Amino acid sequence: MRAGSEVPVAELAGWVSTRVPGNCRYILGIAGPPAAGKSTLAQNLAAAITAAHGVGAEIAPMDGFHRTSAELDAAGARHRKGQPDTFDVSGFVARLKLLREAPLGEHVPWPIYDRELHDPVPDAITFADQQIAVVEGNYLLLDQPGWVEVRSQLDEVWYLDADDTVIEQRLTDRHLLAGKTAEQAHTKITDSDLPNARLIAHTRGHADTVLRETSGNYLICEVR
Repeated sequence: MRAGSEVPVAELAGWVSTRVPGNCRYILGIAGPPAAGKSTLAQNLAAAITAAHGVGAEIAPMDGFHRTSAELDAAGARHRKGQPDTFDVSGFVARLKLLREAPLGEHVPWPIYDRELHDPVPDAITFADQQIAVVEGNYLLLDQPGWVEVRSQLDEVWYLDADDTVIEQRLTDRHLLAGKTAEQAHTKITDSDLPNARLIAHTRGHADTVLRETSGNYLICEVR
């Protein structure tokens, strides 16, 4: 993909579908700051790959490896939920390795995060014959203990970039929808979400490709 070009999801899907290595599973990572649109891109990409190219694709969200609210409460860390150490990174890496090594057809369960329950739901997704797994999450390129092992389990990683103003507005809408007051939303964004976004921004240069959403399409940016 050439820097400076602007492409629809259908074109991205066509490109990914050519990467499938025969009888093995291809694992694509989509990293980036919170509220950049990673989940939307991952969902649309997987759907387009399956519908237009006949290649089974499924999403494997990193958020399923949030530690439970009970665990965070016990550690006095609920207010820091979403920061790197509030995830079960060892479990995430182990499941990625299983997803990579399991023969096609063998069932590999995967958890999701339920935004209404505010907790992970174990084994909510099952991989079997899907040849492409789209792993989306904030910290796929993070160079910290535990997280640094993630990259070796991914065949390729895209970084989805977004302006701070866009991120902040989307986060505000997300927190208000989840039941927070405007003051609580502001505190969460200021104390946790934006510092996380700045941490993640430092990983941009480790991506294979950098994208930025532009009116429903995606601009291919310089990796720097």
